[in-house]
Amino acid sequence: MTAVRDLLLSRIRDVADYPEPGVMFKDITPLLADPAAFAALTDALADIAVRSGATKIVGLEARGFILGAPVAVRAGLGFIPVRKAGKLPGATLSQAYDLEYGSAEIEVHAEDLSAGDRVLVIDDVLATGGTAEASVQLIRRAGAEVAGLAILMELGFLGGRQRLEPALSGAVLEALITV
Repeated sequence: MTAVRDLLLSRIRDVADYPEPGVMFKDITPLLADPAAFAALTDALADIAVRSGATKIVGLEARGFILGAPVAVRAGLGFIPVRKAGKLPGATLSQAYDLEYGSAEIEVHAEDLSAGDRVLVIDDVLATGGTAEASVQLIRRAGAEVAGLAILMELGFLGGRQRLEPALSGAVLEALITV
């Protein structure tokens, strides 16, 4: 796993002062552009999906779509997009959550998740944990079980893990990289 971690880290670019001064943005687009690195990432996340006993993958808008869809294909599982409010047609379930300055809302199609589903949430970065926590609540409201959360990179200094662990109720939280 150390070799995979080193490969992934070598393909993540730091962009200073983006999106605002003082922020060091972690850009994953070079990783996605490298087929070997993207395949290694997909394999590592698919392994987590299999080990967690997941039956479906939820990808969080938007980079969670990019990562989650190939993981679902690799692991032989269904893929469910969780979108920002107002982006899905038809009947949806929604979950509001607080942001640093305001609030937001995410949605899933009501029929995409049901009792008996074990859902692994996939995203690129775990920061403060607000979106991930809302997705866990949304999955449970749909009647499904949360198998866990798998992410490419955890920004440990922002405390997202501490916020999420109570909501996960013992389900797995795996970060391939922690910075």
